[in-house]
Amino acid sequence: MQKKNKYISAKNDHKLQEIGRLILGFMNNNSSKIYNYKQISDGIDYKNPRQREMVIQSIHKLLSDQRIKEVEKGKYIINLKIEGTLTGVIDFNQTGNAYVKVEGMDDDIFIHSKNVKDALQGDTVLIVTYHFKGRKVEGSVLEVMERSRTEFVGTFQFIKHKDFGFVVGDKKRINTDIFVPKGKIGGAQDGDKVVVKMTDWKAGEKNPEGEIITVLGPPGEHETEIHSILAEYGLPYTFPEEVEKEADGLDRTIRPEEVAKRRDMREICTFTIDPKDAKDFDDALSIQKLENGNWEIGVHIADVSHYVIPGTIIDDEAYDRATSVYLVDRVVPMLPEVLSNDVCSLRPNEDKYTFSAVFEITDSAEVKNEWFGRTVIHSDRKFAYEEAQERIETKEGELAEEILTLDRLAKILRKERIENGAITFDRSEVRFNLDDKGEPIGVYFKVSKDSNHLIEEFMLLANRKVSEFISLNKKGVPTGNTFIYRVHDDPTPEKLEALRDFVGTFGYQMNLANTKKVAESINKLLKDVQGKGEENMIETLAMRSMSKAVYSTDPIGHYGLGFEYYSHFTSPIRRYPDLIAHRLLQHYLDGGKSPQKEEYEVKSKHCSAMERLASDAERDSIKFMQVKFMEKHLGEEFTGVISGVADFGFWVQIPENGAEGLIKLRDLMDDSYTYDAKNHLVEGSKTGNQYQLGDKVTIKVMKANLIQKQLDFKIIEPQNV
Repeated sequence: MQKKNKYISAKNDHKLQEIGRLILGFMNNNSSKIYNYKQISDGIDYKNPRQREMVIQSIHKLLSDQRIKEVEKGKYIINLKIEGTLTGVIDFNQTGNAYVKVEGMDDDIFIHSKNVKDALQGDTVLIVTYHFKGRKVEGSVLEVMERSRTEFVGTFQFIKHKDFGFVVGDKKRINTDIFVPKGKIGGAQDGDKVVVKMTDWKAGEKNPEGEIITVLGPPGEHETEIHSILAEYGLPYTFPEEVEKEADGLDRTIRPEEVAKRRDMREICTFTIDPKDAKDFDDALSIQKLENGNWEIGVHIADVSHYVIPGTIIDDEAYDRATSVYLVDRVVPMLPEVLSNDVCSLRPNEDKYTFSAVFEITDSAEVKNEWFGRTVIHSDRKFAYEEAQERIETKEGELAEEILTLDRLAKILRKERIENGAITFDRSEVRFNLDDKGEPIGVYFKVSKDSNHLIEEFMLLANRKVSEFISLNKKGVPTGNTFIYRVHDDPTPEKLEALRDFVGTFGYQMNLANTKKVAESINKLLKDVQGKGEENMIETLAMRSMSKAVYSTDPIGHYGLGFEYYSHFTSPIRRYPDLIAHRLLQHYLDGGKSPQKEEYEVKSKHCSAMERLASDAERDSIKFMQVKFMEKHLGEEFTGVISGVADFGFWVQIPENGAEGLIKLRDLMDDSYTYDAKNHLVEGSKTGNQYQLGDKVTIKVMKANLIQKQLDFKIIEPQNV
């Protein structure tokens, strides 16, 4: 009998928990409203006497747990300062469900779509957590603490007979349509892509209200979609008039009094090596042989800090942007064109102000001396990478001897770097041949060759040595000086172990004993898989096992490069952190004391965030162009490689053009497939057919959706088991 009573008690307690969750969900819809028990009962549709008794019991339990509080007798309000509340950033998936990332917690908190309240993608939210049906911790949004954004890109749907409309956005960005009343339509036509600003979201209302602030144009059109990508990430595509005006008014002359303050290196052989279509030349190399037989190599960087002064509107705009954005068909620069492509650009046959790192290097690439400071240079020649590569391969042509010397030294530096723990991810990047209208007419892959590695190694040397100069004294003891570092944390042991276990199924081994062994293992792995069927898959997984590089005032080192101290110094035309590095370096050269870290940490985080946005926009522009290119190939068959696997389908990438399309599991008619996350595959329950990351499959291109930037494929040739 006692056993039965215990069972009933446990069951009753579980029921009260369920009712409590319903009550919190209801009260959470208007967290500032006060309710009595009848209003709560009606709100959760518990209306008969027995149900209301359960509601009262549940209210008492919530009070004792401090989930709600009694503001006066019989009147209750949700307690926003209760235990079990957490603050974090919400991230939605395509289903409308979300996860909240809470700082300091390893696992994200799952939020069901019915419990997200009025939260939108990226918002900082207050959530209450609970165990739902004995499973993992879940949560409900109590309150939006801070909006990540109020402007969204979407398609305007005009309700003609009502004289109002709705903006329908990407469900990943905004999980509800925005109501646009009459008078706030802004000239948009039905079906236009627009930017809408959310102006209000009344408690209890299903849809927020907004006004259309920009009409982007008809969806699917080239300019509309490119401007949509920029607007989606809050990236501007024009400069304010006053910024352009101030830039146009800058003094561009090379003045004798300014040259007198600098090291004059105009007589030394100097040249640039850049992509053939580059206009913003922000780095140049100089080389001369010294009397002692060593080489003096100068790494000269555009002195943007001479022209862009803190506190000016040009500097404010550059900081807001933090980076140039490289889309497929255009560059959205960090600085106005007069600065990026003219005043600061190290164009040939022009005197230019630079900030330089000058090294005395032996024939065996040992750095004997270093010097940092402001200079003036005169570039003798600009080379495209292809031209420099031709001199390396043929050993002939203008300045061939100088380029061959730099190439030989660079190869020694690269070899030493790899031996010291650097990881050599050297993946090719997809590029497009465009016609005069910006339409993709061909696809090719940018592959790094010796000329690319030459520039890379000397830029890495300058970045590392500048960082060490500020961070260590002459005895090699850390100075504690404030600086902005480019840091790359060690990968987590869990990710490395998962990678080791997975590649082990293909016969590859990894040694995870220490940092150096891990780097050696990954480099060997990348070399061993070259040309193999699993190359793409293992390269992808190895990259995913790495942390993301960010900016920070905390010098934790750069794992991927194997450097203890590393900063970005060599691209101030297109990266704001490099401009900060120039200013701080000059400050220390002038004998200045170390400034407070806090201000620079804020700047570091801002620059990291803007870099992520720019990277996402660049990736979206590539996807758009790939879909546009594949429009011409609808119905055609290709051999592809499975590049990603999820519980709803898998992606296939076509190697010759990099285009990626989705195969939905529901479209596989031969069997019912289930997802195996650990082994990155889906498997048929009857046939045992498997589709695994890295497998080759034959597909047909079924659909090209320019607006969603998505390709749909169909399997033609099933995978052999």
